[in-house]
Amino acid sequence: MQPIQNVLPPIVDENTRILVVGSMPGKQSLDKQQYYGNARNHFWPIIGELFQVEIPDNYEERIALLRSNKIGLWDSIASCERKGSLDATIKNETPNDFAKLFEQYPQVQLVLFNGSKSLDVFKKHVGLQVLENRAYKKMPSTSPIPGKNIKSFNEKVAMWQMMKAYM
Repeated sequence: MQPIQNVLPPIVDENTRILVVGSMPGKQSLDKQQYYGNARNHFWPIIGELFQVEIPDNYEERIALLRSNKIGLWDSIASCERKGSLDATIKNETPNDFAKLFEQYPQVQLVLFNGSKSLDVFKKHVGLQVLENRAYKKMPSTSPIPGKNIKSFNEKVAMWQMMKAYM
């Protein structure tokens, strides 16, 4: 197992209403220093479908698209040990400081956990009490890696649609 440091800072500002929380970026995302940097990940195509826009190739423009829709990004894990990019192999995780983040950005109203691992780590290390007065929901993972309970792309889009109520 290799120790891995999450180098991606939170994408959050004073306008963020929705925070999408992943677990730990995969190797491609860490190498590119981009959230959802694996071209096969469904996150960006889902965003394109939800807002009926073409997703720009440029990462800064992608982040601007999220910001314009009051969406932020972060991960539940600051560091861990992991073999490859699989969530299932994550061990010895250290969480990010969500108490501090929510203190700094109290306007966040909805937290969407991108897959089971992000929620499991959050509950174990941070605790759901930090989400007081905020809605939260576990969403189907946008990961391209096959696993149990996999939803089709259209099913994922339909489920992720619920974020629009918080914009």
